[in-house]
Amino acid sequence: MSRLDKARNLHDFEALGRRYLPRPLFGYIANSAEEGHTHAANRRCFDQFGLMPRALVDVSYISLQTELWGETYRAPFGIAPMGISALSAYRGDIVQARAAAREGVPMILSGSSLIPLEEVLRVGETDWFQAYLPGTFEEIEALLARVERAGYKKLVITVDYPVPPNSDNNRKSGFSSPLRPSLRLALDGITRPRWLFGTFLRTIYHHGMPHFENNYATRGIAVMSKNVNRDFSGRSHLQWEYLERVRALWPGKLIVKGILNPADAKRVEALGGDAVIVSNHGGRQLDYSPAALEALPGVVDAVEHIPVMIDSGFRRGTDVIKALALGAAFVFIGRPMNYAAAVAGEAGVRHALNLVKEELARDLALMGVTDITHLGREHLIDRRTEAFAKPF
Repeated sequence: MSRLDKARNLHDFEALGRRYLPRPLFGYIANSAEEGHTHAANRRCFDQFGLMPRALVDVSYISLQTELWGETYRAPFGIAPMGISALSAYRGDIVQARAAAREGVPMILSGSSLIPLEEVLRVGETDWFQAYLPGTFEEIEALLARVERAGYKKLVITVDYPVPPNSDNNRKSGFSSPLRPSLRLALDGITRPRWLFGTFLRTIYHHGMPHFENNYATRGIAVMSKNVNRDFSGRSHLQWEYLERVRALWPGKLIVKGILNPADAKRVEALGGDAVIVSNHGGRQLDYSPAALEALPGVVDAVEHIPVMIDSGFRRGTDVIKALALGAAFVFIGRPMNYAAAVAGEAGVRHALNLVKEELARDLALMGVTDITHLGREHLIDRRTEAFAKPF
């Protein structure tokens, strides 16, 4: 049985990724903040909503097509930004971008990626780029100018990273950024020979030691270093005036990621943002923050004219359906796509994307819904406060 035959849903890719990746890299991808309450809440929250089907509907044709800003995507979900993907899969950022392009969905390139953003756009065909704002106006302007010159049209600014989260779980798994050469790290690599030869040594041979390429306008430090510390400082003072400056400088679509509070969503809309992404960073930042799906209805109700998207915890077609029914315009999925790229490259990511497409089409048919854009709160059963479940 091939590796992909073993992956029948997105959950399966995590188990495959655990067997393929060295302990520190798997630990980095799977990491959650502190006790993991927010990470777990992202999944539990889906249980608060049931689905209400209709019978005897002609479901011989199901449409998953979704439009954003005049562009049509083949499905209402895409790939979320994930840092250092090219260390878990050979040319991981390009692999994910190519797979997404071929399946007709967007992929957001992470600012903490290891392949120059210009190369990913040229080869991978994505025009979505995610950035963490540097600490000064001059650095911000230089980064935005580089992204615009490269040809990106959608800029995603992540705002839930004013300071680094607690790194105790990363330390337990042996991960640091950059990675520190050690006997234990070498042993972790040796015990995963397919990764060692197929990803790490192959990358070194063809491209040299990977660097953080896209956090700033200039190249960053190497992903593996004994003495150099990656600079996470300089962001704690960032405030709304910096985002206003970005809006004034950036000519394309501006999407703000990491929004949980409806008041913040309103402010993004007021300053001219084109969309928000409801996100708790996959439970990696502040433990005990709201589950993304829990925060979604309040954000949807707070804004009037911009799409609300969402990520954090999505694994099933029914998860996507629930978010869309609550008012989300689009969903992004992260960790499983990283595992899929690590396990089977572009074919793995395309398989993962198609698994979700197939689940969506099947679930919609079972619900008696023929078009993904027709979903609304009337298709949900709210189990949060009622003694007996009933529709909204």
